[in-house]
Amino acid sequence: MDCCICSPLASLYRPPRNTVCHSCYEGAKCIISFFSESSSDREVGASAKIHCSKPISSKGIADAFKRLKEMKEKEIEINEKLGFLEGFGAALREELHTDIVIKPGNGPSIPAHRAILAARSQVFKNILASDECKAPVEEEISLPELTHDELESLLHFLYHGYVSEEASEKHYYSLLVAADKYDIPYLKKYCERHILRSLEPSNALDVLEVSDACQNILLKEQAMDILVKNAESVIFSTNYNDFALKNAHLCVEITRELLVRTKDSKIEAL
Repeated sequence: MDCCICSPLASLYRPPRNTVCHSCYEGAKCIISFFSESSSDREVGASAKIHCSKPISSKGIADAFKRLKEMKEKEIEINEKLGFLEGFGAALREELHTDIVIKPGNGPSIPAHRAILAARSQVFKNILASDECKAPVEEEISLPELTHDELESLLHFLYHGYVSEEASEKHYYSLLVAADKYDIPYLKKYCERHILRSLEPSNALDVLEVSDACQNILLKEQAMDILVKNAESVIFSTNYNDFALKNAHLCVEITRELLVRTKDSKIEAL
């Protein structure tokens, strides 16, 4: 059966003999359903109702294509706004009118702008508003828990809104802790999403450790799940020895979770 949409002869529209393959049929249904649900969500938000009284009727693929074009136009507009906001990054990179210096745990200090720090973090805002940080220009504040490279990644995010591609994978762990300590909610969500996407048995111990440090329940549960499912390979690895020396309480939690799941699986098998 030649599909009138995706086959090599799709340009030949021959009513009433046109047929649509299962893949195109299901795809069309999903697209229409997606935009119908999107419209329904917007109406619910606008009217502040919990339930929509009736589903939004769709005009078909042509209407869905129109919506896609609108989304593309919005994407272009957003990219233009992002390009405009890149000027903040240039101010950091070129050290334009910087008025404070941040000292990391190692390496040279990095000049920055008080206004940006205060706008991005309530903790930084409070620090800079305190009596100790009011007077001299080029005053220095210290973030000893961050290395120079980690501080660069943090500042890059505060000015650009994303983590640089050059940043090490380990930087996301440090940035997650920094987001929790300095109250930067968007950075916390950003790191959380990235860490969840890259979570696997080889880095689950690191994720468990950092999630425990900043009390991130979602990451901790996901990391624990990976560890228990891959307990044999993880527990007998060399990394686990170093992990156990530093995190005895987490080893206890892993053992307890492993025993609970083993017990549950035995009960289910009966």
